[in-house]
Order: sequence, then structure tokens, then C-alpha cells
Amino acid sequence: MMVHDTRDIVACFRLQRRGFGLDVDLRLPGRGVSVLYGASGSGKTTLLRCMAGLERATGRFEIAAQVWQDDRVRRFLPPHRRALGYVFQEPSLFAHLDVLHNIEYGLRRSERPHDRSRLDQAVAMLGIGALLRRWPAQLSGGEQQRVGMARALASWPRLLLMDEPLAALDEARKSEILPYLDTLHRELAIPVVYVSHAADEVARLADHVVLLDGGRVRASGPVAEIFSRTDLALAQRDEAGAVIDACVETHDARWHLSGLRCPAGLLWVRQLEVPPGTPVRARIAARDVSLALQGPRDTSILNSLPARVCSLVADVHPSQVLVQLDAAGVLLLARITRRSLDALALVPGMQVWAQVKSVAVPR
Repeated sequence: MMVHDTRDIVACFRLQRRGFGLDVDLRLPGRGVSVLYGASGSGKTTLLRCMAGLERATGRFEIAAQVWQDDRVRRFLPPHRRALGYVFQEPSLFAHLDVLHNIEYGLRRSERPHDRSRLDQAVAMLGIGALLRRWPAQLSGGEQQRVGMARALASWPRLLLMDEPLAALDEARKSEILPYLDTLHRELAIPVVYVSHAADEVARLADHVVLLDGGRVRASGPVAEIFSRTDLALAQRDEAGAVIDACVETHDARWHLSGLRCPAGLLWVRQLEVPPGTPVRARIAARDVSLALQGPRDTSILNSLPARVCSLVADVHPSQVLVQLDAAGVLLLARITRRSLDALALVPGMQVWAQVKSVAVPR
């Protein structure tokens, strides 16, 4: 019998609207970042709002064995009685309050209104100490979003909900704020449920992924497992590929490269401005993996990994095939032509070399 962690999040909701229905039965880990991922209209924000109590669905919601909703016993805590922080797409700061008083507003609605330690921690983690006496109108979009996150954290939440917090930002502001999300990921002791439709965000931040489509859960599991499955519609998209946990092992200053160590071997990427020993996430798109029957020789491709063919799956394009590979326990995907499949005579169980043309480290 499977034993569940008492810190888990249990979310079972049923909601029917004209033209849309939500029907989910989920158990999420009570630590780390769980990302609700899917296309627009898949039900991500609706599910998040149900967790917050902002959307009234029938069902049950429980976090760390604390029941916030259970319609079987007519229990429903309204949003203001749920110990959660909510970060919206737009930060919605109070224009008449400076940054410090915006954040203190979150502290006022907490169960510990006189304990400022979480507020101070949030200010430090999000790097906004120099902004405390500024007004919202004086802040960039990225700065406003960081203040909104600090306000949510100041309320001492048991759960942090984030609804596409980067969606309203341009690429420069996204790059500015992502390192702070990394910091929250590393240092927060509370679970985060994060809504996104961007594959790079998911690859960088997620520990657990819930793939939603049409208000239903199509898959739920660790990020590396979900991104490498060939039976999901995700594998048929252009962004299909593998997510790999790695560690910076070395830097090659002469060629401006960094070497990432993972179970499959050493992967070379453009030089990263982080010290050796730093854990990173790497993403290898299926379109950037080619296959060979022999080891690398006289090639410009820096990354070649020995691998075993696990499965062959027809791709959405009639000329292509998706190949799932096992490289020392690391699952990779390769998108190749049917002509190449025939020329190499690939079959499951066959040993090959995966030639990786590009490795992305979301930054």
C-alpha cells in the first residue's frame, strides 16, 4: 500500500461552466515547486483559484493534513481564512502606499501579525531593501512583481500560489526576476504551486509538473519524467525534449565553455557565471539530438553520449519519428526523419550515440 506524506497537497475539484469543465483529482508534494502546465484555456488558473477559494468548485482541498475544503462535511474556508499567498500576473500594488507599507499589508492579514521575520526574509531574498521607500509608480515591472511576491510571503503562508508571474513582463524583466524565483525555490520551506505555459520556465523551476488539457489532468509527476514521456501530447510539440539535473564541474576560460556533470556524462555549454559545484537544470530539445551508430570522430558537435534506444513513436509530421533514449538513466528524446530511421535500422534495445547539438540552461 502506498504511504503518502502528511505534508502533501490534496486537490479534488469538480466545476462545470458553459463550454468548460474542471475535473481534477491530484496529490502534489508538500515541498518544492509544482507547476500547472498547459495551453491557454486548459484550466490552470481556474484550478489555482479553486485552491485559493476564489472559485467555488465542489470537492476537497487539503494541505499538510489541514482541510480547507470538504463538501462532504460542508466545510469551506473563505480565502481570507486560508494561510496562503497569491501572486497574480499583475502585481496590483496599492498606489497610495510605498513599498514597505505594501509589504506590511501582507503581514497584517497573517496569523502572526507582530512577527516581522518573514517580512525581513522576503525583502532580503527578493533584493528589494533599497526600494522600501519608493512608490509603486517609481518601480519597473520586474520590481513591482518582486514587491508583490514579498507581500505574499509576509503573510506567513502555508502555501504560495503563483499565476504566471512573468507573463506581463518583457524578456529583459523576465531575466531580471528569474534568479529571484530560483532563490525562493531553494530557500522557501513552503510548497509553491506555479502556473505557466512556457516550457523554459517549467524546465528551470519545476520539481513536479501537472499537465492539464481541457480541464483534466493528463499527467502528473517529476519534471524529468513528464518531459521525456512519448505517450503525451507534449512530446509532439516543437518544445519536446529532456530536462536534466546537473552540476557545474568546470569552466574552460579559453573557449568560454562550462562543463556540466550529469549521470549521462559531461555536457559542454556556453560559459555560466556560477562557481563549480553549482546545481543547474539543463534542457535538451528533441530537435537538437541526432543519432549515430559509432562514436564521435571529426565532428563539430561537442556533446556525444552513449545511449540505448527505448522506443520509437510516430511523430505528428509524417516524415519524422520520435526516439526515446536511455543514457545511463537519463531519458533523452531525439526527433529524426523516417529516412534516417530506416538507414540506421533502429530498433528498441539498440546501442547508439546521441549527438547533442545544443544544451540550454534556462537563465
